This record gives sequence, structure tokens and C-alpha cells, in this order.
Amino acid sequence: MSATIKDVAKHANVSIATVSRIINKKPGFSPETEQKVLDAIQALGYQPNALARGLINKDTQTIGVLFPAVSNMFASEVLSGIEEYANDMGSSVIVCNTAEDGERTLKYLQVLSEKRVDGIIIVSEYIKEEYYKALSEMKIPKVLVSSISFEYPIPYVKVDDRHASFSAVNYLINKGHRKIAMIAGNSTDPIAGVPRIEGYMAALRANGIEPSNDMVIHCDGFGHKDGVQAMKDIMERGMDITGVFASSDELAVGAMSHAIRHGIRVPDDLSVMGYDDTKLAEMMIPSLTTVAQPLYEMGLMAATMLFDMKSTAAVTESRIMNHKIMERETVKSLL
Repeated sequence: MSATIKDVAKHANVSIATVSRIINKKPGFSPETEQKVLDAIQALGYQPNALARGLINKDTQTIGVLFPAVSNMFASEVLSGIEEYANDMGSSVIVCNTAEDGERTLKYLQVLSEKRVDGIIIVSEYIKEEYYKALSEMKIPKVLVSSISFEYPIPYVKVDDRHASFSAVNYLINKGHRKIAMIAGNSTDPIAGVPRIEGYMAALRANGIEPSNDMVIHCDGFGHKDGVQAMKDIMERGMDITGVFASSDELAVGAMSHAIRHGIRVPDDLSVMGYDDTKLAEMMIPSLTTVAQPLYEMGLMAATMLFDMKSTAAVTESRIMNHKIMERETVKSLL
């Protein structure tokens, strides 16, 4: 059986209250007493219960992070930044996979509430009214990453998706491409769908090219298989294009793989541009030209904001992070 706080008190010949004060770094004991208790903890292998300490201190040293998909490289890089800062602050991270349609979001918010986490970071998810109500009832700091809520006052960390998309398409146009298809997310997605489509359309118009909805292939997700299917659709339609802009690196890589399997050379026959700049972009052969979001830094910033709010009880300002074009090997100049 595991040692209890009562066992530690008996071993050190002090009261349970004294052990509790020492564990929770409260005043009221001598250095000699502290050493006796620490020696007893080590001798017995006592592991203080984090949740029990949290009930006393109102601090469980845990935060919750919600992702619609935890297996992709986007999530991995954002999470790395969050965990880095949380670990430096002595906290642990509970990761929740809410699924693409958010069907498990309320369930996980309830779980995190029961675990009395100190704060919550929500990544790439639209905040519905029921989510905000649950978050408000928890009365803890909350931050959005790669998302924004116009309805509710939740601070966020993101790039300007419309501007980043504009930059990507403008880059292709400056390389001589004027027949550019887009592999996009859902047309009703207010986070990564609509703004990126708007940026694509705006870049075409700014360069005297009339955009066409027929040149936009919509996908339900942002994964590799979605990109494969999108490129299959492009080829079946016989679209006359020289370039493709995809709303994620995984979409771009899926599109490339299908094109290459069917004898289309990248970039000689077709230029491809991605979005995110995950490690996948560098690993591809040819390596993927993409518009980069600073994913690790976004996670780090979100965690910094969360812990700042936790310590000051004041709402922090939102942050728009800079994007940039990462030139690699999948875009050919036609000039």
C-alpha cells in the first residue's frame, strides 16, 4: 500500500498539519522540522496527491489543451510550444482530442472542469455558445490558438489567415502562374476555411485575374487523404492549371503524391504550395514551398498568455503572429 500523509507525520514525529504546510510550502515550521519531514517522505516514497493539493491551494498545476485532431504535425508543433512553457512553470498538460466536428468538446470541458485544471487552451476550433458557457462557469483563464471568436471575449494567438493566404497566392502569381487552383477547407469554416479562400480570391483580383468558384476544391478536413481526393477531382475535371495552393501542408502533400503517381512532375508540370510549414514540408522530396505559421512560437505564446492571466487575474491582449514564405522546391518560375 502507498504511504499516506499520516504515515509521513508518524515517521517524522510531527502533526499531519505540519506535513501539509511543508508540502504546500506554507510558513510555520523550523528548518530542522522541514528536513525531518523531507527525510520521511523520501524514506517512505510518499507521493503527494496533486489534486488534493490543488483543492487546498486552488492550483492543480495542470492545464488542458483541446485539439480537433492530435495526430497531425500541426498539432504536434503547437503542443511542443505549450508543453515547453508549461513545464518551465512546473505544470503538466492534459491533451484532449475533440474530433474534427467538435463532437467531444463539451465532454472534455466537463472532464477538465472536474479535474480543476488551472487554464484551458483551445486550438483550431470554433467557439459555440455552449462551449463558452461551460468555459465561463469554470472561471479560469482561456486562450485560443489558430482561431478567433468574434462573439466572445477570449484572447487568441494566430496569424492573419486571409493575409497569409493572399501572400501564398501572390507568390505563385509573381512566379508567372495565373491558372491556380485552390484546395481549401470547408466553405463554411470560419477559422481556416473562409479567410483562406478570401485571401486566395483577393490575390487573384489584385493581379487582374478573375477568380472562379470552380477553381476551388473544398475538403472536409486538412489531412493527406483529403489532398489525394482533391487532386483526383482536379484531374478528373481536366482543369487547365499550372499551380495549386493548398490550405495545409498535409493537403499539399496528398495532392502531390496523387499527381506524381499519375505521371505529373512537381514542379516541372505542376507547382504546389502549402500552408503551415510543418516538418513534413521539409521532409518531402521535392521539399514543399509553403507559407509558414510559427506554430511552435504560437503554442509558446498561448501558454505564456495563459499563465500571465493565471497570475494577474487580468485578461491579456490577443496576438497576431507574423507569417512568411518558405521557398523550397515545389514551385517553378514560368517567367
